[in-house]
Amino acid sequence: MPEPTDGETPGAERVSVGAPISWATVGTYLFFVLLLLLATRVRQVSTFPFINEVLAGLFAVFLARYLSTHYWLDADRLLAWRLFGSRSVRLEQIRRIQYGNIRELSPVSFFGSWGWRGRMWSPFIGRFDSVYTVSEGLVVTAGATPLFISPRDPTRFARELSRRVRSYTGPLEVDVGAPPGVSPGQ
Repeated sequence: MPEPTDGETPGAERVSVGAPISWATVGTYLFFVLLLLLATRVRQVSTFPFINEVLAGLFAVFLARYLSTHYWLDADRLLAWRLFGSRSVRLEQIRRIQYGNIRELSPVSFFGSWGWRGRMWSPFIGRFDSVYTVSEGLVVTAGATPLFISPRDPTRFARELSRRVRSYTGPLEVDVGAPPGVSPGQ
């Protein structure tokens, strides 16, 4: 196993991967923004002035967060980023890389995915952070709080993440990105 030198993994150029976009989700956000703005034009008198504009702006911010979701792999960390919230994980802390589906995790906290780091709770893995756009993705276990992400190509992303993590730690407990013949470590 090659040891990293000065925090560098061999062949560790920065990898940037976008998240897949659900056009149904984008359409839903746009529908609500337009509906609220239309309601503002129809009804001029309100107990709460500018409430429709404020709500439309809030939906626009959530749409911008959704569209900005992106993932980077550096020589020493994984960064899951979106507007107004991100999560960084050091590669040497990662113990597991496995496929996951947000629906199968049965998260509790509907608004958790809208929060700063998307903190949620699952009866299967406990609390976890989520920076995702679609339901299929990867669960990366590092530190006390796992991270659920949805890169555009989960299989390819898992392979690259696994390669970089194994250069620091060797085989992982669970590793869907490991090449054939690499057995899980203890």
